[in-house]
Amino acid sequence: MKTQEIEKKVRQQDAQVLAQGYSPAIRAMEIAAIVSFVSLEVALVYRLWGNPYAGTWMLLSAVLLGYLAADFVSGFVHWMGDTWGSTEMPLLGKALIRPFREHHVDEKAITRHDFVETNGNNCLISLPVAIIALCLPMSSPGWVFCASFLGAMIFWVMATNQFHKWSHTDSPPALVGFLQRVHLILPPDHHRIHHTKPYNKYYCITVGWLNKPLTMVHFFPTAERLITWATGLLPRQDDIGAEAARALVVAEGGSEAPVVQAAKELLTQATVQEKPASTRP
Repeated sequence: MKTQEIEKKVRQQDAQVLAQGYSPAIRAMEIAAIVSFVSLEVALVYRLWGNPYAGTWMLLSAVLLGYLAADFVSGFVHWMGDTWGSTEMPLLGKALIRPFREHHVDEKAITRHDFVETNGNNCLISLPVAIIALCLPMSSPGWVFCASFLGAMIFWVMATNQFHKWSHTDSPPALVGFLQRVHLILPPDHHRIHHTKPYNKYYCITVGWLNKPLTMVHFFPTAERLITWATGLLPRQDDIGAEAARALVVAEGGSEAPVVQAAKELLTQATVQEKPASTRP
């Protein structure tokens, strides 16, 4: 089925109703999450400071690998929030799933959110990892690297929604604009690919480096087919409506990963080239 036909079937929820779901209780939870997250990260830095195993190159490697890992985590969490669940679910529906639904209906809403509403969710989901990182023994280079990597990864996860917000901002600060142009944080043009109905690709929003590789191997469509096979759930039903979701499942079911298509084309070309020329007069 053509993409244009699926786009016509998309039925989304009301933006104003979704915005009203941001309650004082959710805001209080997000403030507590931010305070807890910052406290845990400061405590982790304190434990790493002066540790004999914490070398400069080790820490730089942990920060860079953490950045790449955060890009994948941002994509995976984004995919989960876009694809599964409902705004009517207890607790998770209003606190975590609602923002994903609102963002597809009103993508500029994030630019009107303050620091707490923008970053509270990411701090909340990072708390378990922050606790694990802080509790590691720090008694060898391996443990120190693990703690540094986890701490760096969740720092970048926390920063992801700020990068995401800037990608929707019409006139971001000059330094932010430069970082976007050199693709060190999420560029607006790159992220705009995700905001094309039915919102089923380019989920990584820390920097977006992993979007193309994950698309080439059909990572998320394959995961969706496995979950649907195991549970019977229909991906994106709550976000784009049941009719569009079913049409998208049918369309994706008959497609192949780009990397598979490229491999087949190479094999076909190789086979054609290897065929012996005809000896008939």
